[in-house]
Amino acid sequence: MAIVETEVEKPAAQGAAMEISVSRQDLVRELNATQSVVERKTTIPILSNFLLEADGDRLHITATDLDQAIRTSTAVKVKKPGACTIPARKLYDYIKLLPDGDISIKLLENHWVQIRSGRSNTKIVGMARANYPQVPEFPSVAATSLPHLALKTLITRTIFAISNEESRYTLNGALLILKAESLAMVATDGHRLAFVEKPNEVLEGVSGEKRVLVPRKALWELQQLLSASEDERIEFADDEHTLFFRVGPRTLSTRKLSGQFPNFEAVMPRDNNKFAVVQSSELSAAIQRVAQFADERSGAIRMRLEGNELKISANSTESGESEDTIDTPYSAEPIAVGFNSIYILDFLKALNNEGEVRLEFKDSQAAGQMRPEDPDAEYKYRYVLMPMRI
Repeated sequence: MAIVETEVEKPAAQGAAMEISVSRQDLVRELNATQSVVERKTTIPILSNFLLEADGDRLHITATDLDQAIRTSTAVKVKKPGACTIPARKLYDYIKLLPDGDISIKLLENHWVQIRSGRSNTKIVGMARANYPQVPEFPSVAATSLPHLALKTLITRTIFAISNEESRYTLNGALLILKAESLAMVATDGHRLAFVEKPNEVLEGVSGEKRVLVPRKALWELQQLLSASEDERIEFADDEHTLFFRVGPRTLSTRKLSGQFPNFEAVMPRDNNKFAVVQSSELSAAIQRVAQFADERSGAIRMRLEGNELKISANSTESGESEDTIDTPYSAEPIAVGFNSIYILDFLKALNNEGEVRLEFKDSQAAGQMRPEDPDAEYKYRYVLMPMRI
């Protein structure tokens, strides 16, 4: 009997005796929140796995691709504390197909993991816990509380303007700017720039100005976490190499982007004195119709202001030509500027195609600027677009 006890105690000390009971609904929810981080195609097999750690009355789930990680937890019945790693995609897909009720998860020999639910009994081949990479812990000091809704709005109104060109490293993320009484975010791909600020937002513990570059993939993950949370505030912290965002029971950590973000203040138009105000929904509908006849590669459309009208047109030798007209008060000298139609639609979509937008121009060669036409708006939102030759 003593021999059996010794065998049981030994794996437990190594975190190899894990046995838990968990609600299928709770487990699916947390696996869903973390599975998008897992690398599908990786040369390091352990990165395709979830790390499951049971302790006290909680199950902690971790997923990482080395650049970023999500760590979450849920309440469980822990019969034996311990840890294991399980192929993420296989586990997630299987658990989703089980009926609601309690699931038993038990670590067996050679890193196999047994999953029981009702009359279903499955064994999945795992990997050694010792091979799983160390994930940075949320700093114990100097966290800043950020408003949930404001951060979500900042991301929604800038993420689409982040560059997809990997060579432009410092443009592969958005710049988060924290001040004592405001927070702002800016993104650019060199052809357009989105800047949004939430003024009159007191941030405790922030003095002066703090700027951090948040990678695009981390912003996408953060957006998903915020959408799934009802907490009014989240916690933000950073150290020398890592950014941390704690949203309820879930923590996203990501490597900082190094390098210098462009001086975006310098490219903000200051003398665009020709402007028109139109309904977002009307502008979006007109551009979508006209863009069907734009050059497929450039998506270029022409916007012409003249005599209380905004004319939007496009043509190509392959598909034909199209023009739409929107009535708007305008009596200054005529102006025509070319823009990428997709870029304008991205901006209007970020506004949910609601309200009025102000289109500001200087001439056909200068950058155009768009912003919501609402002097009492909660957010200051500016969208700068480089013109195109048509």
